[in-house]
Amino acid sequence: SQPLSHILPRMRPVEAIRRKRDGEALAAGDIRAFVEGVTAGRWSDAQAAAMLMAIVLRGMSDEETAALVVAMADSGTRLAWPAADARPCDKHSTGGVGDKTSFVVAPVVAACGGRVPMMSGRGLGHTGGTLDKLEAIPGLTTGLSTRAFLDVVERVGCAIVGQTEEIAPADRRLYALRDVTATVESVPLICASILSKKIAEGALALVLDVKCGRGAFMATDDEARGLAAALVRHGAAAGLAVEAVVSDMDAPLGAACGNALEVAEALDVLGGGGPDDVRLLSLLLAARMLVLSGAAGGEEVAMAMAAEALDGGRARERFAAMVAAQGGDARVVDDPHRLPRAPECLMLVSPRAGVVSTVDARAVGEAVVVLGAGRQRAGDPVDPAVGVRVLVKPGDRVERGTPLAEVHARGAAAAQRAEAALTAAMRIGDEAPATRPLVHAVITTPDGVTSGEVP
Repeated sequence: SQPLSHILPRMRPVEAIRRKRDGEALAAGDIRAFVEGVTAGRWSDAQAAAMLMAIVLRGMSDEETAALVVAMADSGTRLAWPAADARPCDKHSTGGVGDKTSFVVAPVVAACGGRVPMMSGRGLGHTGGTLDKLEAIPGLTTGLSTRAFLDVVERVGCAIVGQTEEIAPADRRLYALRDVTATVESVPLICASILSKKIAEGALALVLDVKCGRGAFMATDDEARGLAAALVRHGAAAGLAVEAVVSDMDAPLGAACGNALEVAEALDVLGGGGPDDVRLLSLLLAARMLVLSGAAGGEEVAMAMAAEALDGGRARERFAAMVAAQGGDARVVDDPHRLPRAPECLMLVSPRAGVVSTVDARAVGEAVVVLGAGRQRAGDPVDPAVGVRVLVKPGDRVERGTPLAEVHARGAAAAQRAEAALTAAMRIGDEAPATRPLVHAVITTPDGVTSGEVP
């Protein structure tokens, strides 16, 4: 017979799964063994998926979640940045439709003396992905090595890249499993996934944009505030200077939804124009990053610095420098027509006079996926040229024939399918809907919430 020491390692995953399935708390050592086992391949996909489902159903205490955050951050390399006046600072969004603020926020903060090492993700389902959008710029790569990533941030002040092989490798495997096992919607798992990557990339300050509404993973205000508070609490426990903004995602942010279309809209904002909601949210997020990183002494000063960097053109210059440093065609900054363009453009118009009562962000996002700008499964290709421009907001008064949206499509059949989805997403009524704030809350401490709209 085998010695007991040879048998125990094979039993430990099953025992840990059973304990969490039955509602028991796992010790920090057990959680670290789980993460290390997943990273090294000692836990099978079936075992890891079973543990994830047990966590979703039974939850995790704050102590368990904190241990999971640290263990996942330690599953690979932790980057260290040279000392400077401002701490490395990042921004993370929980995902939505038309959210292109990263392309404004990162260069604004860089132009104000901050450093922004931003590791982002790809779109899945109805939500767009920052990397997919940025890669619509001809030649640009987001697959930088760790050394190149460090170099671009030090030279330019910001870089937007994909997760490298060395950063939080446990998260890559666990996220892939969560996506196909209905285990995404778990606050402890969301916290561990987001925070572990930010800690490992070397960020010391973090501003979180937690989306709320039809197009968000957290549909209700209470759910979004709960996730935001948990992220702030666990981020602070891990040593980050961290805040969370709860922003609206009932309707798309801005007008453009689709990869090249969103880059073009971000360039409008960097040029001093663009939709008001994109500009305001970008300035708020950038200002809070400047304060947390130590690059600005207070919120009013930070807002003024961010607005000057945006309106004075310095943020636009930083974006162009970042694009060039990542191999992209920086001429798109002055000539957005160099971005991919779809051959078909179909206009959706209002069937009646009235007031726009609903622009369902999720349904708009699904229409964008129908066109080919998004993906249903990881690894699906995306078309950088296609998408939708939503031309109205809830509360706008329209007449019969008023343009509601532009559909940018690769062919007539796809355009017609997207038109049908958009028709269901945009409703015209007789009375104005209740006004929703752009910002629902700002959470600045683990136990404190400051409510209010964008200043």
